[in-house]
Amino acid sequence: MDFILEDICEKAVRIAQELGCSYCDVRAENSIREGISIENGQIEHSDISKDAGIGIRVLSSGAWGFFSMSNPKPDDIKKSVETAVKNSQNKSKKTKLSEVQSYQDTIKEPVLIRPDLEKMTEIGFECDKRIRKNKSIIKSQTSIHHTTVSKYFANSEGSKISQSYTDTVADLVATAHESGPAQSINITEGGKGGIETIIKNKDIFKIAELISDKADALLNAKPVKEEKSTIIMNPDFVSLLTHEILGHPSEADKVLGREMAWAGGAWWSGKLGTKIGSDKLNVFDDPTIPESLGHYKYDDEGILAKKTHLVKNGVLYGHLQNRETGEIFDAQPTANMRATSYKFMPLIRMACTCIGPGEYNPEEMIKETRSGYFVSNMKIPSIDMKRHNWSISCQWAQRIEDGELTELLRDVIVMGIAPEFFNSIDACGNDFTTRPITNCGKGDPMQSMFMGNGGPSIRGVATVKSVNS
Repeated sequence: MDFILEDICEKAVRIAQELGCSYCDVRAENSIREGISIENGQIEHSDISKDAGIGIRVLSSGAWGFFSMSNPKPDDIKKSVETAVKNSQNKSKKTKLSEVQSYQDTIKEPVLIRPDLEKMTEIGFECDKRIRKNKSIIKSQTSIHHTTVSKYFANSEGSKISQSYTDTVADLVATAHESGPAQSINITEGGKGGIETIIKNKDIFKIAELISDKADALLNAKPVKEEKSTIIMNPDFVSLLTHEILGHPSEADKVLGREMAWAGGAWWSGKLGTKIGSDKLNVFDDPTIPESLGHYKYDDEGILAKKTHLVKNGVLYGHLQNRETGEIFDAQPTANMRATSYKFMPLIRMACTCIGPGEYNPEEMIKETRSGYFVSNMKIPSIDMKRHNWSISCQWAQRIEDGELTELLRDVIVMGIAPEFFNSIDACGNDFTTRPITNCGKGDPMQSMFMGNGGPSIRGVATVKSVNS
């Protein structure tokens, strides 16, 4: 972090106090993004971009004001703070913040293998080669990129926090076609750190071969007839289900209905302390999981990260809170206030929301199932405004007959009603896994953000149907 940005942040806080603001925080960021895209053996695109700036948030006369600027200079700060204060005027809402501890800390997340362009290109071409190993593959796409961020946070309560980290992500797509509909399989890998997040923690080359083989095999797969049945979901599919139907409804601003106009509310609003799922269902959010894209030590309010329990043995236990909603719910902030960059006000966001693991071996879950479906890997969600009725398509599925996996199925959608499905869960696997989410959108203006989600294989009852039925 450039020390002049630290000085600018602290100067902005002092000016806000002189202007009578009851609270002020300032976030300064330097970021570098570098990436390469390869398609069918050719470099399609490579880029590098840099950004730096500050976001000033003030609480003046009980209302929030915000102003951001790129490449700030010391002479610009007084006017910037005054603009933030002006932006808080003429608002009837009187905001109160819960009391929290202040911190002074410096964190630098480790990077074991630096993600330079040469290394990313080498890995990208090898993945592309392995995707194209099957003759039916008509299109291979590999995109690898990293974002390195240095952040400094200062507020009027004495917090001064520096955090530096790198996110490295690989997106792979295999598209197969012979006759009839084309079939595509895609996967995203990555996390906090460097190239090790896709090579050491995940063997990206074997994954490239897997998606090639699955896309090829799906050309001969069958669609499914609509029926309500036992469904076993693998961890990748569970991560999207968790994200959409458990994670977003846990965000306290959604619970309060503050996003109904553009991002929906929460199906369990007003149900704290009530049973919303089976005894097997445990849900938590945890920014402290090191390998997750949602890992951090402090959020954008300077709150120390911790594990937050959301559902315990099927009972709704808590929500994700910021300092404002924490005061409303009489709850402690959960370190979930995050912004895409300095350009935006922070919002309540998941870090890494997961269904907790169980004791079942996934193979046992299959052997115990007389008839049903095993669905694998997330695809596209469709959800109502309160995230109560949902449908999520999977990338492939297999029929379960007499405890064994049989024919491969394509174009499968799983549909459920939230409380009905979560009450039907009778087994959670011991194969807990976190997965990267790189495109979660929320807010107005819209903010897209990286995070993690996860869980084990789970078994419940839902409806399956074909995409075209």
